[in-house]
Amino acid sequence: KEIARIIDNDLKGKVPDDIESLLLLPGVGRKTANCVLVYGFGMDAVAVDTHVHRISNRLGIVMTKTPEETETELRRVLPKRHWKDINELLVRFGQDICRPIGQKCPLCPVSNLCPSRKNK
Repeated sequence: KEIARIIDNDLKGKVPDDIESLLLLPGVGRKTANCVLVYGFGMDAVAVDTHVHRISNRLGIVMTKTPEETETELRRVLPKRHWKDINELLVRFGQDICRPIGQKCPLCPVSNLCPSRKNK
């Protein structure tokens, strides 16, 4: 309700289209702000949730401790044209195959490249 009031009253109904302004809204963190940029405005941004963070580290794409560090590193190593797709791809993959517990490595299409795979 607070965000809706701020957007309606203070921002004259306009949702911010830059990360700095989005982060000023109460309760909005980097993942949410980047999701707004990607899904709301079609902009290139890297939205990192727990799946993106976990899988990027498991695959050795990054070696980070926090989602914020993962975002920074993915922005550095991924071509910009792939930024907006990474969240959707890895979230689904993380829910179905590369789960936090009970990974399905035998079903994984990239298990031969994965340094974290089970039953090497």
